[in-house]
Amino acid sequence: MSHRYDAMFARAEAQGETALGGFLMLGDPNPEHCERLIDALVEGGVDMLELGIPFSDPVADGPEIQAAAKRALDAGFRPADAFHLIARIRERHPDIPIGLLTYANLLAARGVVRFCEDLAAAGADSLLVADLPTLEASDYAGVCKQAGLAPVMIAAPNSSDAQLDRIAEMGAGYTYCVARAGVTGQRERLALDHDPLFAALRERNAAPPVLGFGISTPDHVRQAASSGAAGVISGSALVAAARSENGVEAVRELAQQLKKGARANAPREGVAEANLV
Repeated sequence: MSHRYDAMFARAEAQGETALGGFLMLGDPNPEHCERLIDALVEGGVDMLELGIPFSDPVADGPEIQAAAKRALDAGFRPADAFHLIARIRERHPDIPIGLLTYANLLAARGVVRFCEDLAAAGADSLLVADLPTLEASDYAGVCKQAGLAPVMIAAPNSSDAQLDRIAEMGAGYTYCVARAGVTGQRERLALDHDPLFAALRERNAAPPVLGFGISTPDHVRQAASSGAAGVISGSALVAAARSENGVEAVRELAQQLKKGARANAPREGVAEANLV
C-alpha cells in the first residue's frame, strides 16, 4: 500500500536527507502544460508528488492555490480528468510516490469506494482529505486501505492525545504535520516547535511526519530537517513559479534549490533565495 513511501523514506535517511515533496494543481493551467510542470518537478529532484484536484471551495488553501484551482476549473478540468492525468504521470514516473489532496465533497460526489478504487487504479499511493475531521475518518481510512491507498492523516502541535492515537491507528504513508495555523501560503519566516508532536507520533509508531504549509525556501527545508521532520512538502511557492513566464524551467529550478535544503549538510553559500519565486 505505501511501499513507495517506505522506500523513499529509507533512501532519504540513508543519504542523510529529508524527503522533499512538491505540490501542483492538476489541470493548471491546462492538462498538457500541467504534465510538463510535473515532469519538471521530478527532474528538479523532488522525492514525492502531492497533487491537488481543483475544487470550488478549497478551505485549507491560500490565495495562490485557490487561484490555481480556479484556473483549472475555468479551463474545463473536472475531477474525472484527474484520474487519467495521474495514470499518464505514473506511466512516466513508475517509482515516485504520488499523493492526492482533495476535499470531502469530491469524494462524496463520486462515492468514496469508487473514488478510492479509481485513484488506486490510476497509480496513486495516498489520499489526503483536507477537510475531514479525524473523528469522522475511520470508515474512510478503511476504504482507502481496502483499495490499496495510504490514508494520510493531518496532525498539528495542538492535536490532543486522543487525536494522535487515532492518527497513528488510521494513517499510513506519512503524517501531514502543519507547520503553522491557518491556510497554505508562502512565508518569509518559519517558526517551528514540533519536537513534542514528532516525539508523540514516534511513540505511537505513526507514519513518518512530513511538514507542510509555508515551506517555500531552502532555509525552510533546512529548518524542517533540523526539527526532525522525515519530509517536507512545498506547494504555494511552486504553484507561483509555475505561472511565471517560463513556468516549466522556474519549477525545475525551484525544486533544485529546495532539494539543496533537504540535504542535512547542504552548504548555505550560493543559494540565491531572493530569486526563487
